[in-house]
Amino acid sequence: MKVTGTALPFLPLYRRLLPSRLAGLSLALLKATALELAILAGHLLLYPSGITQERRTTPALPSPDTTQLPTEASPPVVLLHGFIDNRSVFVLLRRNLAQHGRHQVESLNYSPLTCDIRTAAELLGRHIEGICERTGSRQVDVVGHSLGGLIARYYVQRLGGDHRVRTLVTLGTPHSGTSVVPLANAHPIVRQMRPGSPILEELALPAPGCRTHFVSFWSDLDHLMDPLETACIDHPDLLAQNVRVSGVGHLALPVHPAVATGIRQALDSTRTGAAAVAQADGMTVA
Repeated sequence: MKVTGTALPFLPLYRRLLPSRLAGLSLALLKATALELAILAGHLLLYPSGITQERRTTPALPSPDTTQLPTEASPPVVLLHGFIDNRSVFVLLRRNLAQHGRHQVESLNYSPLTCDIRTAAELLGRHIEGICERTGSRQVDVVGHSLGGLIARYYVQRLGGDHRVRTLVTLGTPHSGTSVVPLANAHPIVRQMRPGSPILEELALPAPGCRTHFVSFWSDLDHLMDPLETACIDHPDLLAQNVRVSGVGHLALPVHPAVATGIRQALDSTRTGAAAVAQADGMTVA
């Protein structure tokens, strides 16, 4: 999969002024930053539309006289936003999923005043139980952006959520903690995302028999991950794939169409076990 962009008119001059490798890196960073700013502007416009929780609906039952071939229905998808955000960040991803047959998609808003990942994970657990009760599904898939991925992982590993979550996809999630913006430590939940925090130490504990399949998308231009590799999952007991994304930043991960394609492939995959990890190891969205 390729994340591509339009050529800039000043590119030839730019490459003459800088060494080729430095120019390539700087140009990629420039383009990614411009994309981040555009996405931020658009998201600020959409933000008010996602402040309230979405309405919950029960899927319509098929007509009794309708003949249906037996199919393996895809589980519902739960979307979980990042720090000081809301469900509006997933507008484009939801549309993409719906266009490819995923019609049971729900978002969960947790309060920006939430100060503990454990509390948010418990809320997620109750939300997922409600979805399973309404839809009759035994499991769900979860896509979590940034902090949302960490909340979902805590639910899976520490609260027994692996019996409900079939696949957990994380986008730019600080699995090992991020050191960016030290001044943000005033917020308790930010301190929980720092390297060595008690929450991250809990997630590093053994998790034998965890049934959830993890797919972590991490970007080489993610300005909120320090170090960049903190967005990878590295745990001996977890069935995990780490997917490198080149050329996009933190805000673009839940928005970019090429990343959405990767998310769909992760959710639609029926492969399990060590062979699946080996086949996907090193897969790159570039």
